[in-house]
Amino acid sequence: MKENLYQRKRNEKTGHKRFAGLTLVAVLATALSSQVFAETYDIVINGGRVIDPETNYDAVANVGVKNGKIAKITNKKIKGKEIIEAKGLVVAPGFIDTHFHFQMPIGYSLGLRDGLTSSMDFEMGCAGSYMAEWYKAREGVTQANYGCAVSHEFARAMVIDGSKGDYLKDGPIGALTTRAKTGWSATRPTLEQGNAILEEIDKGLQAGAPGIGSTVGYMREGVSSREMFEVQKVGARYGRPTGAHTRYTLGTDTTEVNGAQELVANALALGAPAIVLHFNNPGWRVTHEMITGLQAQGHNIWGEVYPYAAGSTTINASFLEPKSWIDGFGNRYEDTMLDPVTGKYYTLETYKATVASEPTRPIVIFKMPAEDEAKWLTLKGVTMASDAVAATPYDAAWDYPMEQLGGSHPRTAGARGATIRLGREHNIPMMQLMSIMSYNAAKHLGDTGLKFMQERGRIQKGKVADIVVFDPELFRDNSTYQQGAIPSTGMKAVIVNGQVTVRDDVLLPVFAGQPIRFEPEAKPRFEPISLEGWNKSFSTGMPSEFSGAFPKDGGK
Repeated sequence: MKENLYQRKRNEKTGHKRFAGLTLVAVLATALSSQVFAETYDIVINGGRVIDPETNYDAVANVGVKNGKIAKITNKKIKGKEIIEAKGLVVAPGFIDTHFHFQMPIGYSLGLRDGLTSSMDFEMGCAGSYMAEWYKAREGVTQANYGCAVSHEFARAMVIDGSKGDYLKDGPIGALTTRAKTGWSATRPTLEQGNAILEEIDKGLQAGAPGIGSTVGYMREGVSSREMFEVQKVGARYGRPTGAHTRYTLGTDTTEVNGAQELVANALALGAPAIVLHFNNPGWRVTHEMITGLQAQGHNIWGEVYPYAAGSTTINASFLEPKSWIDGFGNRYEDTMLDPVTGKYYTLETYKATVASEPTRPIVIFKMPAEDEAKWLTLKGVTMASDAVAATPYDAAWDYPMEQLGGSHPRTAGARGATIRLGREHNIPMMQLMSIMSYNAAKHLGDTGLKFMQERGRIQKGKVADIVVFDPELFRDNSTYQQGAIPSTGMKAVIVNGQVTVRDDVLLPVFAGQPIRFEPEAKPRFEPISLEGWNKSFSTGMPSEFSGAFPKDGGK
């Protein structure tokens, strides 16, 4: 009995040892297996403050990027082929700008140094007939994502002034040539010309343009209310937005709002989206309240601001003529109109001489109080869009020395750095700043059906990895009104479509940019307008004489 008991205990003890050994082997095997099969990401961003405006996610986490997408957001350790240490840094969606004119290699370079991963021009835009060529020229050789609305102004220049040529393939920069003539801005088109203008706009939308850009504020003498309504109607047929430098910008606190109301009223009547461009002018509070109320009702209408008291345009803009700028607004060129190349202010005499000799020369125009700059950044639901203008030489290569560029506005190189700096100085929440610089634009454009934007402007699993990593205490603008192309600093990394394109304020030779556009369509949607068609739709016939108003037999 004792032996049996002893033997049983020995067997039990041996069994426990065997079980323990097997358990240890299993644990080790599992650990080794997890190490062998643990996913290795292309890029890992470690320990940053991750901000996603759509979900209000704001926490320290690690982000894994694989195959161009955000694959993991976790507080656990993850492995990557490339590591970005982000302790104390902000990790946010790549910045998006709907009002970036400098759609050229060196323009994209300046934007990337400022965190700009996706830019479009929803004001000047590109000529409809050249839209496909514009996109093709950037395919595979562009560092940031690129897009262009179809241009109302170029359509008018082509039809009224006969403008044409390869320079239109450069998109917004082509205005430096077309604006040397005046028909595009001052001439009322005939019905035949009007239809040709609308058809030219339709060509751009058919080619996939994300919307229409209108500079009606530069064409207020030539563009009737009917023409503006018809332009927006062309966009409405595609469900795409019209962005406009509104009719009375620059203007008073009444006329500025009236210009925005024209654009918005047309959009509401047509059931179409609309963008009120750079409304940070007199009357901005009323404009913002109007837009906010419409958004609350479910309308896809939004507005842009930029954090600068001064704007930029060409010197021949009609609203800068003495009868308007001096007599109407009570301004002086000596106080308000700066030449960004010479650094000197204009006088009436130098203004007239320059308009005569170089009508498309860029100028900087001071128009609003500097203390309003930070106020605009606090507005709910807006987008921060730079209105970036070209620097010279505008056709420079992507790696041209930026400090040698001239003739630009500081917003071209520094709008996003300025936004963060002003936010820091005025305690504006980081979530608000990330919303206005990225998510809000992506949300509104995504709601038009633009898949590209439905996948960006967010830090979420499965979204495209357009990401910025920056120091919230150091990221800032360095550009000034005298030196407008000095790049921003404080950017740890800029990732475009899953590829690091900027690292520690150094732009890398990476060309991962993708087109921002709809799929081109096989057939146009253009519908010519006619008096007969209008009468058929909106009247009982508009008889030319009253004899046919009543039956001759009295209705018997």
